[in-house]
Amino acid sequence: MAAVHEISVKDTAARADELRDLEGDRMVVNMGPSHPSTHGVLRIVIELDGETITKADPDIGYLHRGDEKIAENMTWNQFIPYTDRLDYLAPLANNVAYALAVEKLMGIDDKLPARCQYIRVICCELARVSAHLLGLGAFAMDVGAMTVFLHTFTEREKIYNLAESLTGARFTTSYTRIGGVSRDTPPGWCAAVQKFCDEVLISIDDAERLLTRNKIWVDRTKDVGVVSREAAIDFGLTGPNLRGSGVDYDVRKAHPYLCYKDFDFDIPVGSVGDCYDRYLVRTEEMRQSVRIIRQALQRIPGGFDNPSREPVNVPDGKIVLPPKSKVLSGMEELIHQFMLVTQGQNAPAGEVYFGAENPKGELGFYINSRGGGTPHRLKIRAPSFCNLSILSALLPGNLMSDVVAILGSFDFVMGECDR
Repeated sequence: MAAVHEISVKDTAARADELRDLEGDRMVVNMGPSHPSTHGVLRIVIELDGETITKADPDIGYLHRGDEKIAENMTWNQFIPYTDRLDYLAPLANNVAYALAVEKLMGIDDKLPARCQYIRVICCELARVSAHLLGLGAFAMDVGAMTVFLHTFTEREKIYNLAESLTGARFTTSYTRIGGVSRDTPPGWCAAVQKFCDEVLISIDDAERLLTRNKIWVDRTKDVGVVSREAAIDFGLTGPNLRGSGVDYDVRKAHPYLCYKDFDFDIPVGSVGDCYDRYLVRTEEMRQSVRIIRQALQRIPGGFDNPSREPVNVPDGKIVLPPKSKVLSGMEELIHQFMLVTQGQNAPAGEVYFGAENPKGELGFYINSRGGGTPHRLKIRAPSFCNLSILSALLPGNLMSDVVAILGSFDFVMGECDR
């Protein structure tokens, strides 16, 4: 019996060695943090069985800058430039989301002048188009479609020119202020935006003709990275990634802010929840953003160049800096400027949360105030952070080559994820 047992043990060991030689051991590889297709400093620790992913662990934090703590040591307006660095592909939209949270705390969110609200909406929708153009171009380039990238970046450059004309900066704009905006639109700016709307639709159509029925694109994206409706909700996905899974939810419709209730636009929704659906949703969202911008330009109070001089800030010297001419000639305005610059707006004690529909999803700010010119606590709900949380459940079972397509379809940015 001992001899028989010895032989069977040897046979089992030999069989295991033979299977290991045929199948190979599972291998652990690092994708990122410097891999170009991870769209920033994202590291994913991937365990492979051949070409199939068996385990995936996203490793974030390489870009962490402590924005939330920085905010607690700054006045309300001083933190605005830091919001530019969250989703740095849509700084105008970040500014607006943060300002609306502070204005909600101060109880002035319903007192914003109509022209200010329209300008903010135009800025937010331009930011959405800009971010989606980059997302689509980078996604296409990741899977080999270089021409699409050139089309989308050409249009995105036009948006940067518009941003520079309006704000004085191309990339980090810091345009919004608590209680309004830093300045009105310059002469000819609204007409230039209208011209851009006509041109960008042509490029969006061109990109769709290059991709939507392209066999390589369809094979790389269709039925790849499928996120069910239930999983999208459970993992807290928002924005195009949520709507791509068939959930008809958009903050602009569900909880309208600014003047979004005045505009007629549709919310594109997917049916399968794969990479292809997320691509289609973002493409249609750009068209809907153009639709909103055109309506806003037609109805903006004061007209294109504001000949009627409609106000763009709340008429309160304790919230908005007074005009320089009055500061140099009036004691009250001088005192208000001194107090605002040195101590910030005097916000009441309390806590608020405000979420805006940003290009990547719902960007939210929770503010806890004990009164005064700085927040006691500030928490940022970063949509990219929440969207990436599903990767560990989504990637296993997919091929290694699919990771690039899945990450491109999620269109995240690590600036707001790590914040």
